[in-house]
Amino acid sequence: MATTAATGATGSTTTSASDADATNNALSSLDVNQFLKLMITQLQNQDPLNPTDNNQILQQLSSMQQISTSGKLGTTLDSVLLGQNIASASSLVGKTVTGLTDAGNTVNGIVTQVTITGGTPYLSIGQDQVQLKSVTQINGVSTATPTTIGAGS
Repeated sequence: MATTAATGATGSTTTSASDADATNNALSSLDVNQFLKLMITQLQNQDPLNPTDNNQILQQLSSMQQISTSGKLGTTLDSVLLGQNIASASSLVGKTVTGLTDAGNTVNGIVTQVTITGGTPYLSIGQDQVQLKSVTQINGVSTATPTTIGAGS
């Protein structure tokens, strides 16, 4: 296990690689406001005889921007995925599919409606609901006409 030594205002400490990974995971969950509060606190409590280097401050600002960008990217990707799932589920309306309900029961029938519950697309097959990811077979187009496409909560 790799270790690194760091010297601070209170003396020296030794940090293992697993401790560094835990710290990186904790820092990645910070939002911008929390990061700014930490940075301001660090600047207020720094040693006046050994102030923080400008390069360190720039690195911290860069880290803050990366955290913000990662959060926005994650949100955007989640939205794109939901949109793709809705489009895929909607294309199955009027088709006969086979799938598994949340209880694990196999259902076969015509998809009549798509609902979104908790960000997850569900297909209505008769009285049953099947998650899009639980569809096991798409059999083809039915002669029945679908009635509605709705969005639930």
